[in-house]
Amino acid sequence: MAAEVGAVAPDFELKDQHGAPVRLSGLRGRRIVLVFYPLAFSRVCQGELSAIRDEFVGSAPEDVQVLAVSVDSMFSHRVWADQEGFTFPLLSDFWPHGEVARSYGVLDEEKGVALRGTFIIDAGGVVRWKIVNEIGAARDVVEYQSVLDGI
Repeated sequence: MAAEVGAVAPDFELKDQHGAPVRLSGLRGRRIVLVFYPLAFSRVCQGELSAIRDEFVGSAPEDVQVLAVSVDSMFSHRVWADQEGFTFPLLSDFWPHGEVARSYGVLDEEKGVALRGTFIIDAGGVVRWKIVNEIGAARDVVEYQSVLDGI
């Protein structure tokens, strides 16, 4: 079952690139930009996360937290984050493989990776906006701020 606009976002706990657990429900009171991406070190993913780093994170309101999720291991995320200067959490949906992506309805079961799904979750934990693109279709991070302005 997919996460739908108007419903409470499925809760999860995943480890970030430093091995620290991040629980979605533990971030209540903050607005969340939850970004699923297929794989670290890939061209389109690097472009998208770099745009989040360069064009969004610095200008986002203080109550907004970006969480990026892929099926890569925590160790891959650590190397990639260090290499690219990603300071927001890169969460590992490695095992059980793709369980969180599946709960949000964005796991490509054939390829075993997440589609490009973004979910904006309000401070109460409710999904307020979502977009799901195919693996090769990049998202526009400018949209995220306009959506956040409306909630």
